[in-house]
Amino acid sequence: MENTHSSALIAKHAGLDARIAAENNRPAPDSALIATLKKQKLRIKEALRKI
Repeated sequence: MENTHSSALIAKHAGLDARIAAENNRPAPDSALIATLKKQKLRIKEALRKI
């Protein structure tokens, strides 16, 4: 159970990384969106530490 959950969190973390990179590569990146994505990524990282 924990392995599946941690795998899902790792996949979400990687997905957020990709979204942040894509947004940063746009001509006019949305800094508010990037900040929101980074906060989500941090929450996932903290959840992974607790597992």
